[in-house]
Amino acid sequence: MQRRKFIQSGAMGLTGLLLARTTNAAFFAGKKMPNVGLQLYTLGDMMTTDPQGTLEKLAAIGYKELESAGSQKGNFYGYKPKELSAMIKAAGMTWRSAHVGGAPFNMSQIMKMAKTAEDSARIQKYLDKMKDQPKSLNLKENYQELADAAAEGGIGYLVCSSIPVNTLDEIKSAVEVFNKSGEACKKVGVQFAYHNHTSEFDEIEGHRPFDYILANTEKDMVKMELDLAWATKAKQDPVALFKMHPGRFPLWHVKDLDKTTMSPAEVGTGIVDFKTIFDNAKTSGMKYYFVEQDGAPKPIQNVTNSYNYLDKLLHA
Repeated sequence: MQRRKFIQSGAMGLTGLLLARTTNAAFFAGKKMPNVGLQLYTLGDMMTTDPQGTLEKLAAIGYKELESAGSQKGNFYGYKPKELSAMIKAAGMTWRSAHVGGAPFNMSQIMKMAKTAEDSARIQKYLDKMKDQPKSLNLKENYQELADAAAEGGIGYLVCSSIPVNTLDEIKSAVEVFNKSGEACKKVGVQFAYHNHTSEFDEIEGHRPFDYILANTEKDMVKMELDLAWATKAKQDPVALFKMHPGRFPLWHVKDLDKTTMSPAEVGTGIVDFKTIFDNAKTSGMKYYFVEQDGAPKPIQNVTNSYNYLDKLLHA
């Protein structure tokens, strides 16, 4: 009997160990496993100077899912949505989501998003690069056109990349934009979502924009794309946010923060606790996640390293 108990105990312990080691793999196994995705903003100008060559490089690394961003040639790198979708498909990947602007920003509104000197320098560099960019469509003025463009491209998500939330009036305006955008997207079979920075967690006239937005929009009409790094930088626990709003985060930006400068870094090299976050993916409702590194100094090498880290984390 003692021997039998010992064997049973040992078997149970081994089973527990195996389950602990395969929690992520088991949950995401087979068709449930989201492929590693990339937010193309990470690549700087590469998608405007050599889009086809860039896509081929990403596919060779192993990326399968892509999220587009604004560029010097507009929202879709100078292509019509169908053209961009076909180009991505030809490279062996899928265009899942598109970032578009929420409303025109003025200089003061943009600079208020900075929390450190490094933030200010990065924002200024971006503004300098984009100053000659032709005006892009934005959700405040063109929500139906952008929803239709997303549907034309066959993508599942249209995401507001940012919008001013520095005053209560701006927050209320954002909610109005999101509700209209959500309705427009629903009509054409696209899901609308909002991507956060750190400023959404600052208290403004007695309200945190993040809480106000979620409380004043319909949970099925307006989803969130949680930027894990910016939430962490704002001293928020992503898992706590998932539990507070289960199922409302179908998209993530998988971004890390340098331990010293708190600036974007390769995934796995900084302070963000990705293992714990991914262990709670089901609670969040996550469908797709996209590597992002603002201002990546060596984009292809940086996104390769980030891909390798996530592949090991989720498939080990």
